[in-house]
Amino acid sequence: MPKTFTDPDDIAEQIIREVGSNLVVGLPLGLGKANHIINALYARAAADRAISLTIFTALTLEKPKPKNLLEQRFIAPVIDRLFGGYPDLAYADALHADALPSNIKVFEFFFLAGKWLHVPLAQQHYISANYTHASSYLLARGLNVVMQLVAKRIVDGETRYSLSCNTDTSLDLLRARAEGRASFKVFGQVNSELPFMPGAGDLPAGEFDAVLDSPETDFPLFAPPSEPINDIKYAIGLHTAGLVRDGGSLQIGIGQIGDALAQGLILRHRGSSQYREIMTRLAPGAEQLAALETGSFEKGLYGVSEMLTEAFIGLLEAGIIKREVDGVTLHGAFFLGPKAFYRALREMTPDQAARIQMVPVSFTNELYGDEAGKRRARVDARFVNNAMMATLMGSAVSDGLENGQVVSGVGGQYNFVAQAFALAGARAILTLEATRQGKLKTHSNVRWSYGHLTIPRHLRDVVVTEYGIADLRGKSDADVIAAMLAVADSRFQPELVRQARDAGKLPKNFEIPSAHRENFPERIKTALKPAREAGLLPTFPFGSDFTDAEQRLIPALQILRQAQRSPLQLPGLLWQGLTRHPDAADRECLARLGLDRPASMTERGYRALVSAALARSRAG
Repeated sequence: MPKTFTDPDDIAEQIIREVGSNLVVGLPLGLGKANHIINALYARAAADRAISLTIFTALTLEKPKPKNLLEQRFIAPVIDRLFGGYPDLAYADALHADALPSNIKVFEFFFLAGKWLHVPLAQQHYISANYTHASSYLLARGLNVVMQLVAKRIVDGETRYSLSCNTDTSLDLLRARAEGRASFKVFGQVNSELPFMPGAGDLPAGEFDAVLDSPETDFPLFAPPSEPINDIKYAIGLHTAGLVRDGGSLQIGIGQIGDALAQGLILRHRGSSQYREIMTRLAPGAEQLAALETGSFEKGLYGVSEMLTEAFIGLLEAGIIKREVDGVTLHGAFFLGPKAFYRALREMTPDQAARIQMVPVSFTNELYGDEAGKRRARVDARFVNNAMMATLMGSAVSDGLENGQVVSGVGGQYNFVAQAFALAGARAILTLEATRQGKLKTHSNVRWSYGHLTIPRHLRDVVVTEYGIADLRGKSDADVIAAMLAVADSRFQPELVRQARDAGKLPKNFEIPSAHRENFPERIKTALKPAREAGLLPTFPFGSDFTDAEQRLIPALQILRQAQRSPLQLPGLLWQGLTRHPDAADRECLARLGLDRPASMTERGYRALVSAALARSRAG
C-alpha cells in the first residue's frame, strides 16, 4: 500500500527523499494536475537552489483575469462561484511574472489558447509535439516522477484509484514502466469531485508510491463554463453535421464549434425535416444541399475522441452515440468541462459508466496496437477539429503564428488527419471561421499564403466555414483554390482571386460562381433567424453555469468589445444609452454590474454603454 499523507509539504519531502534532488516531473494535461503537491515541490525547489526541478506538462489551467472595469465586475462573481477554492499553480504565476527561479524549468507541449503569447520563457520552452509523442519525449528526458489528481474508491475493503480525467499519457507511461522501459515514482492527490471512471485507468493502490489525501487539500475542480454559440459557429456546426454518416465514428475537438456540431446532430436526429429546412436556407447551392446527410441516426455513432466533452454527453443522452465496440460506445483520453458535466459523469449508473472507457491517447489518436480491431471499429470516421486560418491551397494553421509565437499546440490534430487518410471512408474535417475581428478592421482567415502551418497541403481534406463545405481531397491546386474561395467571405474574395491569378494558379478568366458571391455575415444571420426564434439553436444547448442576467450580459459585453475596436461606434452607443429607459430585465443586468446606481461620471458612462448594448443585443 502507498504511504498516505495529509500535508503537501510532507509528501514533497518524501518525493525528494525517494527520488533525489534532480526531479523530472510529468504533470497531466489540463484537469488532472496534483496542484498541492506540485506547489509544495515548487516551494521546496525555490527555497533550495540545490534542487533541480523540471516540469513537463500541457494545458496549464488558470482562472480568468479581467482586463477592465466591466470585465472585473462581470467576471469576479463568476470566478468566485465557479473557480473559488481552485488552487493557483505557483509555476504559472512565476512564468507570468518572469520570476521563475533558475533551477526550475517548465516545458509545455500545449498551451491554453492565447494565454502564453508574448511570455518569452513559456514560448522558449514550448515543445512542438503530436499528442501521441509526448510520453516518449518525457521518457527520453529522464522522467522520474509522475503526479496526478485521482479519484478514490474502496471496493470489498480494497482501495483503488482512478486516473479519471487523464488516462491520456499516464497509461502509456505506466505501460512503459511495466515493460521495463522506464523507472519512475507515481504520486497521487485524491479529489472528491473527480468522477471515478472504470476501465484501464482504474488502478490498485499498489501502483502508487504515495498519496495525498486530506479534506484540507480537497478542492473544486476547474470548471470552465460553456460559452455561448453565435450564428457563425452554429452555421459551421450545422454544415459539419451534414457530413456525419449514420453508423460511423466521431471525434470532436475543443470549443464551441464542437457544441454547435453536437446540437446540429441532435436536431438532425430528432427532426430531420427541421434540419433540412434550416440547411435549405443556409447551404450556398443546390449541389451542396443535395450532398448532405440529413437522416436520423438509426444505427448510431461510436465515439473515439482524445477529449471527452459535455457535447458527447448530450449525444449519448440523445441516443446518437450508441454504436457499440466491444460493449463500449465512447472511448476518450482526457476530459474537461463545466460543473454539470462532472456531475453527470459522477451520477452515471455502473452500466452507463461502463459504456464510456477512458484509455491512453495512443489508443484514440493512432491505429497502431490492435490495428485490425481499430479499423473494424472506426468505420466512416469523421475527425472534426478547429483551425485558426487556412490557405487557398488547403494547408491549415491551427497552433501558432508566422513569427513563431505559439497560440495553443498541435495536440492531436495531425494524428487525426493522418488517421483520416489511413482509414477507409474516413474524413478529416477542419472547421474555420471565415473572418476574425482585429483591432481596427476585419481580417480574412482564408489566406493566399501564411508563414506557418500545422497541416500541410498534401494532407488537405475537408474545410468547413460558415459559408459552406470545401471538399479538397485529391483535387488539383486550381480546383482546391476554387473550393476555398467558395467558402471565403465575399469581402475578401476579389483580392484572393487576384493573388491566385498572379501566381498562375487560376485561369485568367476564372470567376466565382454566383451562389458563392453572397458570403456575408448578414446572410448567415438571416438564414438562421427562424431556427433561432423557434428555439432550435439555443445559445447554450447543453445548459449554462451563467445566471439568466449573465447570459443576457454576455452578448452585450461582446458588442462593447467590438465597439472599442471601432471607436467611432462608441459615441452612438453612449447617446443611445443616455436617452433610453432600461426595462426591468435590463435593470437587473445593470445591477449585476453594480451600475444600477452610478456613483461617478465613469460609472454613468458605463451604465449608458451597457444599456445601449443590451438593447442592440436583443435587436440582433
